[in-house]
Amino acid sequence: QLQLVESGGGLVQPGGSLRLSCAASGFTLDYYVIGWFRQAPGKEREGVACISSSGDSTNYADSAKGRFTISRDNAKNTVYLQMNSLKPEDTAVYYCAASPRNPVIRPIIQAMCAPLGFGFWGQGTQVTVAS
Repeated sequence: QLQLVESGGGLVQPGGSLRLSCAASGFTLDYYVIGWFRQAPGKEREGVACISSSGDSTNYADSAKGRFTISRDNAKNTVYLQMNSLKPEDTAVYYCAASPRNPVIRPIIQAMCAPLGFGFWGQGTQVTVAS
């Protein structure tokens, strides 16, 4: 069964940190751009960070720059999102997603880091930032 499974969410105080993990099962992540997205209640899903299939290129939303770091360990078939200096406005369900495998469009999808470019999604993990 092909799956992306997010973990690592939870309740954290403002200024705290969390590390989210996105583990793949049933397929290897090596050939896919992976993105982290989030959706807060009443808001549209938005891109947070994206990483190339090799891990040598990353993109961040302005809200994530300087605070979040996306990384991947292809040997472990896992992508991470390290989130530091968390704010209440970071509260959302966080999803990871995989791009199409096509090597021609992968760089475009990574650069845009928009939900429309990603076709395979995990179930999400809740992140709540509150004191």
